[in-house]
Amino acid sequence: MAGPTTAERGERQQESSVPPPVRRLRPPRPRTIIILAVALVLLGAGGVWALYGSQWLRVERVSVSGTGVLTPAQVREAADVPLGSPLISVDTDAIEARLLRKLPRIDSVDVTRSWPHGIGLKVVERTPVLIVEKGGKFVEVDDDGVRFATVSRAPKGVPALELAPPESSSATASLRRFGDDRLVREAVRVAGDIPAAVARTTRTVKVRSYDDISLELSDGRTVAWGSGEKGAAKARTLTALLKAAPGARHFDVSVPTAPASSGS
Repeated sequence: MAGPTTAERGERQQESSVPPPVRRLRPPRPRTIIILAVALVLLGAGGVWALYGSQWLRVERVSVSGTGVLTPAQVREAADVPLGSPLISVDTDAIEARLLRKLPRIDSVDVTRSWPHGIGLKVVERTPVLIVEKGGKFVEVDDDGVRFATVSRAPKGVPALELAPPESSSATASLRRFGDDRLVREAVRVAGDIPAAVARTTRTVKVRSYDDISLELSDGRTVAWGSGEKGAAKARTLTALLKAAPGARHFDVSVPTAPASSGS
């Protein structure tokens, strides 16, 4: 039996190469569109109601962490978080600003929502590095030179800051040139550079002028530090000097490359 002719084979190949008809998707019916739209509106309205109108997501508690000198009760009172309000509507920035304004001891605070019913206040308190005696009380100064609190009892282990009396000519010149705040910051800078072993026994940081700062240790020894510049080099030099001359009573590291010690 004879097979297909060449013409017949060509026709079959043409038929097989014709792509199948494309099925066009029918657009959704208007009724389906309306149902979907209504469902989305109801879903959105339900979400808004849950966040703002329901009793499910309202502020019921305020947790405080990170306090040292301050008490959690003091922080809660200053924060004045609106209990019973929708959690989503609480202005966390306003709470932060209120705490920093009312409690200067707070250096920073992180205010967060703790779903479904809480507000968290994570506090970082300022740490005093110097104290200034004033009227029988003590003003605490932090490492930025901020005078943030006045206390009736001096904190242990914190050196006193002593500024030269106003009648001192060097003090008057420094105050006129740098200002009291700048001199306090220089004293803070020095306090931060004192070697740890020396810092534990430092009783007073005396500032006579910008470049005349000295330390008085608890055993009566003194250190001429000079300005607040080259603090790291001065700290290393002082550490070496204390080891080399343990019986000395006065140390001078104002020029760290040419230190000196005297007394016995």
